[in-house]
Amino acid sequence: MQEKITVLARFIAKTGMEEDLKRLLLALIEPSRSDEGCISYDLHQAIDDPALFIFYENWQSREHLDKHSATSHVQHFRSKVKTLLAEASELALLKMISG
Repeated sequence: MQEKITVLARFIAKTGMEEDLKRLLLALIEPSRSDEGCISYDLHQAIDDPALFIFYENWQSREHLDKHSATSHVQHFRSKVKTLLAEASELALLKMISG
């Protein structure tokens, strides 16, 4: 049985680029939710810091996540996002251990 995987992806916009980054991140949601193996794909914005965005994603397996990462919509996002970020994005791959 393949193990489900959770992703936390953290992005911080450059000052003045918050709305541009938000639009770019929001554009990922619909196509990513249609990707095979996607359980959930949700974007969050910090209440006390409008420059901070976090994706919370759940995938049926690491293989599904890898396929998602290779899609044209993710590749397009990667080609555009770096100019909007105050610092490098952070990605954490997690497995549930609480049952």
